[in-house]
Amino acid sequence: MPTSPQNRLDEWLRHARKRVETAPLVPSAEEIGRVERIADGVALVSGLPRMRLDELVRFERGQVGIAITLDPDAVGCVLLDEAEGIAAGDRVRGTGEVVRVPVGPGLLGRIVDPLGRPFDGGGEIGAEAFEAIERPAPAIVDRDFVTEPVQTGLVVLDSMFALGRGQRELIIGDRAIGKTAIAVDCIINQKTSDIVCVYVAVGQKTSTVKRVITAIQAHGAPERCIFVIASASAVPGLQWIAPFSAFTMAEYFRDRGQHALVVIDDLTKHAATHREIALLTRQPPGREAYPGDVFYLHARLLERAAKLSKAAGGGSLTALPIAEIDAGNLSAYIPTNLISITDGQIVLDARLFHEGHKPAVDVGTSVSRVGGKTQAPALREAAETLRLDYAQFLELEIFTRFGGVMDAQVKDKIARGRRIRAVLTQPQLVPLRLADEVALIFALQTGLLDRVPLEKIGEFRSRLPAWLDRSMSAVVSQIERSGRLDDGGRSELRRGLAALAEELAPEPTSPQPRML
Repeated sequence: MPTSPQNRLDEWLRHARKRVETAPLVPSAEEIGRVERIADGVALVSGLPRMRLDELVRFERGQVGIAITLDPDAVGCVLLDEAEGIAAGDRVRGTGEVVRVPVGPGLLGRIVDPLGRPFDGGGEIGAEAFEAIERPAPAIVDRDFVTEPVQTGLVVLDSMFALGRGQRELIIGDRAIGKTAIAVDCIINQKTSDIVCVYVAVGQKTSTVKRVITAIQAHGAPERCIFVIASASAVPGLQWIAPFSAFTMAEYFRDRGQHALVVIDDLTKHAATHREIALLTRQPPGREAYPGDVFYLHARLLERAAKLSKAAGGGSLTALPIAEIDAGNLSAYIPTNLISITDGQIVLDARLFHEGHKPAVDVGTSVSRVGGKTQAPALREAAETLRLDYAQFLELEIFTRFGGVMDAQVKDKIARGRRIRAVLTQPQLVPLRLADEVALIFALQTGLLDRVPLEKIGEFRSRLPAWLDRSMSAVVSQIERSGRLDDGGRSELRRGLAALAEELAPEPTSPQPRML
């Protein structure tokens, strides 16, 4: 028979009396602060003398924030939620906790905010644990040499500015000249690798973020990616913690012997958010109105990228921070800070971009301080003199603009340099495999492309992957497996590439009869 309402009420009363009788009757103290002032996502709170730096605080209507300044009579808190409903006089409580985000495989394939709350309508995140967003960088004794490559799929980077697992490589350039495109191509190229990718957007337009996610979903492996989004419309607090949250999510995989890649788009906007929060909390401004700790802010973030030793698990965390500059000015405050923190920089040039040379990488000012140590041996041998040849061509090209008679040697260098530039020009969202890059550079350096007309270099590159799979499967397997190419494979590759180049070479014209 169903239980009557009276019986259910009696049962609830018995349980309530039991809980009251067994409850410990001891005094407890709780600090309650008050909101003194709130504006622009920052609240000034009084009455919390024991508050600690970076402690999570909870407001009366459920919103949360972080304590970022501790003055004798007030605490400056940056909100992680919308300030709607919060007013002066509202109560504030300290939680004794720091900001933690969910970590684990349940985040893969998801679009979340910097607190791990889902944006994609896919239900709750299946978190394995919750970790603090501020974590110490690995100690020197726990690190190992950076020797394993991160293949970007871009010929200009993999051949001349090789990236390694555990490296921090800055992508820097003017607005809208392909910085994010390089990072997206790198993420897409990991669809056949064992690297987990984390893309974090800081202060970007929603339309820009949507294009990035759509491109990765269409061409990459989104099921092995995490998208952490703090768009331009998000509160400053979320934009401020976004890179730290992304690193914590990526460190879960690194600490378990796996490999992760974090793309931060971008740190210039993150620095601007930090300056905004610092000025609102009345911290002393320094150069360009940034607070004095802006260098430490990015240094402690990027130092978390590392290749761990075998004793520490052997995992790696690679960072690709993006920075924006104005009119090619690399000597501005934030760019110089980031250049000094990272292990190299990929500099994009606006002139090259507008001339149609994409990716618009400036080979003269770009550098990877890890260099050839992470490069596949086959690609390193093929591209040994590539950068020097290209640099000489760029210098000669400047002088040829003044006119004058060129000798045969200069003409040959100009012709070869134009072919190098055509090879390095690559469409977006079409990254190449290591075997494709080795074959392409090999054909260039051995002169096999000299018979191919300049306008057909792009066709040669587009036909190359399918042709290699069809005609050179053993060579492709050897390069992809070991990164090396023996003498037999090199001879076979030369014969095959010569045949492919012949298909695109112009037909010889028959001599015309002379008129007497």
